[in-house]
Amino acid sequence: MNFALLSLLIPLTTSLLLLLLRSRAGALVILANTFSLAAAGFALYSVIEQGTQQLALGGWDTPLGIRFELGPLTAVLLVFTALVHLLVAVYAERSRHSQTRDTDFWPLSCLLHASLAALWLSRDLFNWYVTLELLGLVAVAMVILSGRKAHVPALRYLLLSLAASLCYLLGVALLYGEYAVLDLTLLAEVTSNTATTQMALTLITLGLMLKAAFWPLHLWLPAAHAAAPTAVSALLSALVVKGPLFILWLLWSRIAPVEFAQQAGLLFALAGIIALVAGGWSALRTPWLKVLVAYSTVAQLGYALLALGLLLHWQQSDLSIALWLFVLAHGLAKVSMFLAAGEMQATLGSKRVSSLKGASQTMPLAMFAFAVAGGSLVGLPPSGGFVAKWVLLQPLFSEPANWPWAFGVLLGTLASAAYVFRVVAIAFDRADPTPPDYNPDAFAQWLAMLPAVVVWAMALFSEPLITWFTEVGL
Repeated sequence: MNFALLSLLIPLTTSLLLLLLRSRAGALVILANTFSLAAAGFALYSVIEQGTQQLALGGWDTPLGIRFELGPLTAVLLVFTALVHLLVAVYAERSRHSQTRDTDFWPLSCLLHASLAALWLSRDLFNWYVTLELLGLVAVAMVILSGRKAHVPALRYLLLSLAASLCYLLGVALLYGEYAVLDLTLLAEVTSNTATTQMALTLITLGLMLKAAFWPLHLWLPAAHAAAPTAVSALLSALVVKGPLFILWLLWSRIAPVEFAQQAGLLFALAGIIALVAGGWSALRTPWLKVLVAYSTVAQLGYALLALGLLLHWQQSDLSIALWLFVLAHGLAKVSMFLAAGEMQATLGSKRVSSLKGASQTMPLAMFAFAVAGGSLVGLPPSGGFVAKWVLLQPLFSEPANWPWAFGVLLGTLASAAYVFRVVAIAFDRADPTPPDYNPDAFAQWLAMLPAVVVWAMALFSEPLITWFTEVGL
């Protein structure tokens, strides 16, 4: 647990140091993220060796104190968060087109890292509210870094995030009024299927779905992600929207009454299927490259929502593995796609998908990174997206009654293939002559390639990861 706390405290201390010194040292943030990644790795090793660990901060036990829990999934998410922040920090420091090198991106990114780490470790509804607020405010501030063009999307994001926070907090107040505890473990022991509990869970769920941009509460996401600087878009899509999903999963799988969870699970699953199709259709139709990638986030979150819904509807906990494999694969793919898209936009001088004509010849590294990451979103083997989809499809193929859900996954796969192929087809058209000052950044393109390679390498370690998650009862 000490290493997990260290993984949290390193970015938090770095952000405060940068704010106090008014410094914007990217090298310091890269170093801090490296140490945070190492600490998270040691925390993961300790969980493998010793199992789940608890910590009462300040020595105060629940329900008065703050309890942190370091379990298998939390340890993996700490490593994943630190790894993504390290990759994005290197890009932000080294790329000529990052738009963040001389801005307040550095302390904000460290605060984002620390708030996510605190969210993964917390097991209290009010502590989650605090981390969600910090996460949302930092994310909005990071969107604004790209200038005046981002003010309207950022304001819309802020207002909707505040409305979501009010829904969440009202639900928390109802639960506290009913049971007088907010710790997850204590709530799981006392919750019953009352009207107050159902209302509280509904309000909390609406708030979390709005913050996570789940369909149909996703309308703020495409504009905000597209308007943000490239490095910020990568962090928002890969990490920020996953925080509310983590809380939603724990809330419904651990404290929700079984009867109510089964009813809600059907609605979650239906919303997931619609998200796959509607998000894919929007991505296919938009003329803007980063908006396309942003809408694909809405679509891909449909897989997680479908897995969560079927998990609750069937009370089949094994589907949690599929859900979190989707999260890991999606996060890596989105980092790659946003970094590649940002480099191609800045180098080619246009934000339109049509400007990628001939990009396979003029910017082959970035285009290959985009296509490889897109292949994981489609679910091509042996990518991480394929592994997650295979785990999800196994119970769907087991009985004929479940085949309609499998058909929904097929529709989502076809929609993903359509918008990825749209970009690739344009890129393989004959390139127009490049201007004399054409000078792409090769290092930034290789950085965009790295997470795409990692997501395809997930097949190499997915089996022991799945086995471990199954043994510990994720």
